[in-house]
Amino acid sequence: METARERWCEAEVNRVAGEIALLSPEPDAAKAEAYFEHALAVARQQQAKSWELRASMSLARLWRSQGKVQQARELLATVYGWFTEGFDTRDLKEAKALLEELGT
Repeated sequence: METARERWCEAEVNRVAGEIALLSPEPDAAKAEAYFEHALAVARQQQAKSWELRASMSLARLWRSQGKVQQARELLATVYGWFTEGFDTRDLKEAKALLEELGT
């Protein structure tokens, strides 16, 4: 990404890095959260709603596991609410299911 100066997928790269931090032999929730928050910031700056949705889902899952259900619900509901079409896509289906789990 740095070498090629291609930043269109920067948010997704950071989100995946956060997921890896959680899946490592010694999961690092703080590191994962930092990656997810950076992914959100980049997606917002780039106005990339699909990447923002994915980052929001990852952060919401982490927060749910930490007992921060209300924060997770508020974050994801806000991002999910921007979509007006594409509800048959995998990401939006997963987001809806996660919102239901979070009690929306």
